Amino acid sequence: MTSIVIPAHNEARVIGRLLDALLADSAEEDTDIVVVCNGCTDDTARVAAGRGPRVRVVEIPVPSKHTALRTGDDHARGFPRLYVDADVVLTGAGVRALAEPLADAASGVLATAPVRRVPLAGCAWRVRAYYRVWQRLPAVREGLFGRGVIAVSAAGHARIAALPPLMADDLAASLAFAPGEKRVVGAAEVVVQPPRTWRDLINRRVRAAVSTAQVEQRQGPEGASARTGVSDLTALLRARPGLFASVAVFAAVAVVARRRAARAIRERDFDTWLRDDSSRQN
Repeated sequence: MTSIVIPAHNEARVIGRLLDALLADSAEEDTDIVVVCNGCTDDTARVAAGRGPRVRVVEIPVPSKHTALRTGDDHARGFPRLYVDADVVLTGAGVRALAEPLADAASGVLATAPVRRVPLAGCAWRVRAYYRVWQRLPAVREGLFGRGVIAVSAAGHARIAALPPLMADDLAASLAFAPGEKRVVGAAEVVVQPPRTWRDLINRRVRAAVSTAQVEQRQGPEGASARTGVSDLTALLRARPGLFASVAVFAAVAVVARRRAARAIRERDFDTWLRDDSSRQN
């Protein structure tokens, strides 16, 4: 049985669309869904429980994603195991596609993730420009992070369960596996809602800069291989010169985010979560 752990903090507006997609084309005996409502002050638990007995809801008082993930592990029943953010959309067919490589021990694959689809309609033009570049970066295409979904085998779970609490839990998980141990599965797709506004984009990128710095402090700069360098942007421009304006926007976002993140990094503030509510619109 494949277990799906969904940590959820005040996600009443969006968790229903994820659960509906998971339940629509999967059988009860195939999937075990655990929603861990952590520190919720809204109707997340009620919305999740309203999807019926196939969704088990666990409530904990502390608003902590790391604690929610570990609590989900305590209640999950099987492997492969998926960790899914409440604000994305993944189908039951996507779950099966992610689980398939993990069921074959001979493959050597310990972790999988789906292809991203980032719908940019309704986003500010600078947000669209940023994502035109971001989605083409090699580390973004190949890494398991930034998808809101990661699936692991029992052996893969043992690897990530040993990780310390980190803000960039998906980046740390991606870096925990060698290239041959992880796979982006083309047959699985996740819909990841982007920020709609410039302000929310900057909030996201400040959070990313702070969380990447935390990973670097734990693992060393060579561990955080998802950083984008000038060479990455130069190579992209050589291949697609028409993206010049978008690359300029991307660079501006990076500069602003790193400057705003500097104080939190100096003070080792790795707990302040800059939430993007614009992406949580129905």
